[in-house]
Amino acid sequence: MKAVVMAGGEGTRLRPMTSSMPKPLLPVANRPIMEHVLRLLKRHGLNETVVTVQFLASLVKNYFGDGEELGMELSYANEEKPLGTAGSVKNAEEALKDDAFLVISGDALTDFDLTELINFHKEKGALVTVCLTRVPNPLEFGITIVDEEGKVERFLEKPTWGQVFSDTVNTGIYVMEPEVFNYVEADAPVDWSGDVFPQLMKEGKPIYGFVAEGYWEDVGTHESYVKAQADVLEGKVDVEIDGFELSPGVWVAEGAEVHPDAVLRGPLYIGDYAKVEAGVEIREHTVVGSNVVVKSGAFLHKAVVHDNVYVGQHSNLRGCVVGKNTDIMRAARIEDGAVIGDECLIGEESIVQGNVRVYPFKTIEAGAFVNTSVIWESRGQAHLFGARGVSGILNVEITPELAVRLAGAYATTLKKGSTVTTARDHSRGARALKRAVISALQASAIDVRDLENVPLPVARQQTARGSAGGIMIRTTPGVPDSVDIMFFDGRGADLSQGSQRKLDRVFARQEYRRAFPGEIGDLHFPASVFDSYTGSLLRNVDTTGIAESGLKVVVDASNGSAGLVLPSLLGKLGVDSLTINPGLDESRPTETPMCGGRGWCGSGRSWRRRGPRSGCGSTRSASGCRSSTRRVGSSRTTGRCSSCSTWWPRSGAVGAWRYR
Repeated sequence: MKAVVMAGGEGTRLRPMTSSMPKPLLPVANRPIMEHVLRLLKRHGLNETVVTVQFLASLVKNYFGDGEELGMELSYANEEKPLGTAGSVKNAEEALKDDAFLVISGDALTDFDLTELINFHKEKGALVTVCLTRVPNPLEFGITIVDEEGKVERFLEKPTWGQVFSDTVNTGIYVMEPEVFNYVEADAPVDWSGDVFPQLMKEGKPIYGFVAEGYWEDVGTHESYVKAQADVLEGKVDVEIDGFELSPGVWVAEGAEVHPDAVLRGPLYIGDYAKVEAGVEIREHTVVGSNVVVKSGAFLHKAVVHDNVYVGQHSNLRGCVVGKNTDIMRAARIEDGAVIGDECLIGEESIVQGNVRVYPFKTIEAGAFVNTSVIWESRGQAHLFGARGVSGILNVEITPELAVRLAGAYATTLKKGSTVTTARDHSRGARALKRAVISALQASAIDVRDLENVPLPVARQQTARGSAGGIMIRTTPGVPDSVDIMFFDGRGADLSQGSQRKLDRVFARQEYRRAFPGEIGDLHFPASVFDSYTGSLLRNVDTTGIAESGLKVVVDASNGSAGLVLPSLLGKLGVDSLTINPGLDESRPTETPMCGGRGWCGSGRSWRRRGPRSGCGSTRSASGCRSSTRRVGSSRTTGRCSSCSTWWPRSGAVGAWRYR
């Protein structure tokens, strides 16, 4: 026997979730509803299936393909216009005309025994068998009454309480003989319950009702969608959950990273390759999709979070649904019943009140209080540039795609054949983004001088040596998961307000210039960059008296690019220096305020004012971190925190330089 899965509905009651995604693809426990349906069909031997599609049909076809991954044979019947429940099946008549077939909705979650339903149909010799179930509130469904032998006596679609005469409702699952197509008009909207079944009953045709035992939920509203997630996690419906049950009710999929200090109170689900940091609390009935990042201090309770979502530090999500590719920034709150569409941005410390709908591709500005639905307008920032250029969280707000568009817009503001200097710090993220920037510049007829890994002052000085402008990509100081893309003018200075607005306009309008094949820009790497910078600095700065003063300086290079230039510069000035933390360390892309002063201990503990040379302020003891000393030569002595192993200057050293 073949099956028909009806997957063409628009799901208007589920908007904004269904504004950019067909209803059958909405995930339940991180799997599309329709995939749960197909797996049920396969369990009962219904491997050949026709899928009727209409709204966003290509998305359904692309996801399931020919069914090979599920071990099934799928074909599709495409509706050019909505044809109703019966009309859509009539549209697939050519594939169904040889034998009885089963019809099931692609957006209802169930674990009914379909084999028992099919056997009942055959035993009764029915033309149509309607699968029924009992529900406490039948108002949203078509109610049906049957006699003792199961023959249908009466149908009524979506009654009022005064019309309710039974608690058995039509589930939209049918077993039918091909003769039923004689009662369905082709290429016209026709409904089973409203048009076909009354006619069959009028003619006395055998229509039977089978009251099934098991779980059934019509996922037609936001409330039923959230309820379906909870029911799967509670084990009320027999479906496969993709993952491992680490503890009772706590399901974690392959590749997910959950920090030991995260609090998980099941039942809940964490999707594949999701990352949950320390200090996160995830409570019951929460579903975290694939590739989701949940930052420290976040709280999630009865939240459904789709794939590729970023949940910022100290965010609070309660009873809400968050669409895929959405970014929820630090300390944002989304209250019970709110629904956020796909690819939205919820700004820092903003609040989305309960039952608010935010439609796809919208931006809620930082600090906003949203108590009405956001359908047409975006409530977002007007400009790209901030105090440090274009800044944001790496691979969340600042992605390679954004870097390409920004570089293309910047190149469009310059003349063809101009030269732009590019540079970065020593982090992997900056390196990846810079490569994207270089590609975009060259594709826009711009030559590129790439300095590779240099400090910011070197990038500015080199830009001023004949370039039309420059781009520096660095980790945001003090924020290791954020990056800055800084744009320079021909003098190596930050872009003026006017130039920023010009770049902003090109970016917003997407009016990027493209080079012809013979105009692709060149890429070269200048030599002796640090020697050039050092020589230029010494020529322009009065160094009188420095060598004679006998300065002794400890330089903490923090494993950054400063260590490539500062020690040699101090040597040429005649300064006696000791460099600590030399070399490049990609795992430390930004400075950590040094031990031995008011600041953050290198062990990452706490801010604290200290007394003279009392240590880093580590909370391990009341007096601060325990220190030790070492002697270097005859006069330089440094102190070291035994908690974080960071050295600082003590007696014999006049100061410490931290240079980035």
